[in-house]
Amino acid sequence: MRMSLMLNKRVTVTAATALLLAGCATPTSPPTDGTPQVLTALYPLEFLTQQVAGELASVTSVTPQGAEPHDLELAPAQVREIGAADLIVYIGGFQPALDDAVAQRPPRAVVDATEVLALSEGIGHEDEDDDAGHEDDHDHAHHDHDGDPHFWLDPTLLARLAAPVADALAELDPDNATTYAANAERVAAELSELDSELATGLATCERDVVVVSHEAFGFLAERYGLTQVGLSGIDPEGEPSPARLREIRAVVAEHDVTTIFTETLVSPKAAEVLAADLGISTALLDPVETQVDPDADYRDVMRSNLEALRLALGCA
Repeated sequence: MRMSLMLNKRVTVTAATALLLAGCATPTSPPTDGTPQVLTALYPLEFLTQQVAGELASVTSVTPQGAEPHDLELAPAQVREIGAADLIVYIGGFQPALDDAVAQRPPRAVVDATEVLALSEGIGHEDEDDDAGHEDDHDHAHHDHDGDPHFWLDPTLLARLAAPVADALAELDPDNATTYAANAERVAAELSELDSELATGLATCERDVVVVSHEAFGFLAERYGLTQVGLSGIDPEGEPSPARLREIRAVVAEHDVTTIFTETLVSPKAAEVLAADLGISTALLDPVETQVDPDADYRDVMRSNLEALRLALGCA
């Protein structure tokens, strides 16, 4: 496992190693109150970082609540804010505007989930032909990660970011290093428990094919032995072609699919029309890209996803 961290320049170190030795570079001046100012790319990273930081750091997301993170654009003032931050936790290659901002005005430290988790270099960039290769999608559960940034739908992968974030915060705020480390261990353990809940809940099901509006759930499907079949590919704005709709009809018939899953930030129209035509139901499966309900955190939403899947798949 690797992590990308930056103190005026990027270096790669192990998660257990400090960001940089003191004095290697001259960082941006920290806030006058000494509280680390942390930015994150989107809600799942904000959730994890807040769990690690507790009350010791200010943690916010650059993607507004309820907004589509794929379409992030940044005003010049926001780019300056990124440069003034102590730490940013983001997904390299997912949001081009954020990539550019980090390159132009690097914060004191950077944790890049793409490098921590060794995700594909093609993350966030779909194939030119969304429909290419779909014919065999339902024949296997293996997920090609290329182009898919939604690693947080596998709680064990999100948990792997806890230690690198704790290391980054400890370098910025050495006096609280022990607390950050303890918080990281706690949230990683909680995410491991969540993973166990999902695995147990999906262990014995009548069906294992999950039809979704777009292919955001590959990491979840691979982790729990399911196969996702999307009306469109990684791009949430993609429209299914007539050929693709014919393929979906065949999958529904072959695998006795009862439900087409829609999402919180994607128009459900295509899924609803197809489901009505096929005489099956629709249900919500949340990719947890944003926090829709402020009273429901990442763990709550993943448990809601579990119940929706159990009902659709006929799980014992």
